[in-house]
Amino acid sequence: MARLPDHLLDSCRCDPAAPFGQDPARTFGLDKHTAHQAMAELRPWLNQQQRMLWANRRNALLLILQGTDCSGKDGVIRRVVSSFDPQGLRIHSFQKPDACEQRHDFLWRYQRRLPEPGLLGVFNRSYYEGLISDPLDGLCSAAELPARQQAIADFEAQLLSQSIQPLKCFLQISKDEQKQRLQERLEQPHKRWKLHSSDLQSYRKFDLRQQRWAEQLSASHTDAAPWYVIPADHRWLRDWLVASLLARALEQLQLDWPDTPAPFSLADLARS
Repeated sequence: MARLPDHLLDSCRCDPAAPFGQDPARTFGLDKHTAHQAMAELRPWLNQQQRMLWANRRNALLLILQGTDCSGKDGVIRRVVSSFDPQGLRIHSFQKPDACEQRHDFLWRYQRRLPEPGLLGVFNRSYYEGLISDPLDGLCSAAELPARQQAIADFEAQLLSQSIQPLKCFLQISKDEQKQRLQERLEQPHKRWKLHSSDLQSYRKFDLRQQRWAEQLSASHTDAAPWYVIPADHRWLRDWLVASLLARALEQLQLDWPDTPAPFSLADLARS
């Protein structure tokens, strides 16, 4: 199997003292060609492991993808998560809460989309938006944030008690890289449809958003549910890192095909 080694994956664990202290353009001495070869080998293994997860129906994984606009959350879903069997996969993308969602507690829309046993769930943005985007969008006040932080801590403890393992990945890109990707979307029709007016405001507030995310990553990084800050200026490395983290999480479950008694025998089949 061609996943990246533990020491390299662990180097991406959030440092609470400086969550964005490392270079988002670093490559660890790796290259795109090697990454593409490794991903080609890794995808079939991931697919088999996920099918065994689905067959056993005991545990669930929840991949959380966070990051600034243009950091590649959709790209990870296309190039990494597409390795998996759709039957055992649930993908949810969360935008600004609609009128119905605003009538409920901020965690409500996430709670109802948690993966059931056997499933791999993917959250494109997550409940952490309730600490970052909601205040900026006027959906909650700064005074409400401590209570929301505690609610998230309790929520993640409940996930673990329900055998749902969160894998929290923050895709870190530089401000220059975000600008370049916005330029690509402006110039290329097949990408332009993804643009929103809010993207420009997000770019203009890049430093403020980074500061707020740094604070929240520091506050919510735990041994049981750590954050991984993924250097994402290079798409090929970003994908390989996330795929490798998923591979390691599946390894730790020590999956095998369930030893399920057959409902009928070969002899029964022969007599039919």
